Formats: sequence, structure tokens, C-alpha cells
Amino acid sequence: MAKEFTVRPVIFPSSTPSTPYTRRPGSSSPPPPFQTAPRTSGPLPFIPFDIPSTSSAPPPLYSGVPIASSSSGYFEDEPPLLEELGINTRQIWRKTVSILNPIRLDPVLHEDGDLSGPFMFLMSFGLFQLLAGKFYFGIVLGWVIIASLFLYSTFNMIAGRNGCLDLYRCFSIIGYCMLPMVIFSAGSLFLPHGGTLIFAIGMVFVFWSTWVCTSLLLRLASCGDEHRGLVGYACWLVYLLFSLLVIF
Repeated sequence: MAKEFTVRPVIFPSSTPSTPYTRRPGSSSPPPPFQTAPRTSGPLPFIPFDIPSTSSAPPPLYSGVPIASSSSGYFEDEPPLLEELGINTRQIWRKTVSILNPIRLDPVLHEDGDLSGPFMFLMSFGLFQLLAGKFYFGIVLGWVIIASLFLYSTFNMIAGRNGCLDLYRCFSIIGYCMLPMVIFSAGSLFLPHGGTLIFAIGMVFVFWSTWVCTSLLLRLASCGDEHRGLVGYACWLVYLLFSLLVIF
């Protein structure tokens, strides 16, 4: 005979009072569904988040430059980018043409020194040497700096108080006179090394660079032709070193 146990009644909260449900032994009816109690106001106060209206505030005043109707009109007065960087391509081309024609050399074009043209020629010289299997970029830049200091000190010692050559213009002249060396570096790619032909051609380009550099230094620094031999010898030593980089 089975023993019966008494089960305590289960009370579910509800909004309306209800009688507790007691499960009777032996009944198969399901219990009533669970009902949640309604939410009651807690102890925390209600905080409104309404944004106050700003319609009464005056509109902001704009005192800047009026916006242009089109981008082309706004930038029409802007100078070109190369001009802002200090690179005058037309002046570089004129100086290059004057170096290519040493008989009609115009020293007036080289009165204003720049570093854009010399840097381009030095990189071209190193690039042609790189095509020949020689990595000379650092050597070329170092030698040009040392050569500029050498010619600057040598010329000022020769000219004395009459010399008016600054280091910036000296570097510009040496860099532009590297153009014959650049041509020689490009032509050496098609010449046999180790023969007398490349030495003879190299001496021609060394004389070309020496003549142009000496003429520019003497005319721009307002120095007489009585020191042409000393200045020319110093320039010849500088460009002879660059020709040896090409030959060997």
C-alpha cells in the first residue's frame, strides 16, 4: 500500500488576490500559468532628459573669407608647387644649355645659385655608375661637398679681399659643371674599359668641365684672369677624380 505525503501549497504572486493552489493527490490537471507581478514605482526618482530649446539664441556670426563657388576660382592665385619649393625648371634648363655650349657661356644665368640642378646631375651620375655595377651615390655626394669646400677656400685665399664667392654659389657651379662628367658616365657604358680610348675621351670631358667651372668662378667672383691657372688646376683635380670613378 503506497504511502501518501502532504505537499505544501505553492503561492504565485499576481495583481489580484487569489487563493493558493493546492495539488491534490491523484489529480492530473496542470497548474495555472505563472503570472508576474506588475512593476511598482521604485525608490529612485525619475530624471527627465529633455534638451532645452535653443531657438531663442542668436545665430553665430561668420566673419571669415567667403567660400568660393568653385575650386578652380579659389586656387587660381596659388603659385605652382615647384615654384613654392624653389625649383625653377626654366632656369635649370637655361643653365644646362649654357654648360653644353662652353664657347657662348653666360655667367649671368649662374649668379643665382640653386641646388636642384646640381642634385639632379649628381643623381644621374650615380645612376649611370649603378648601371655599370658600381654603387657610388655616397662617394659622389661626399666628394662634391669636399670639392666645394676645397675650391671655396682656395679661391678665397687667392682672391683675398677682392673675392666675393660664397659657399652656396660655389656648390651650385661645381654641380652644374658636372654635366660633362654625366655625359662621360653615360658614354662609358658603351666603351671598352682598360684601353687608351676611354682615357682619351675622359681627358676631353675633364678639360670641358674644368674650362667651364674656371670661367664661371673667375667671372662671378669678379677676379682677374691672372689667377686662371691656379683656379683651373684646382678644378682640374676635382673633375679628374670623378673621371677616375668612371674609368676604374
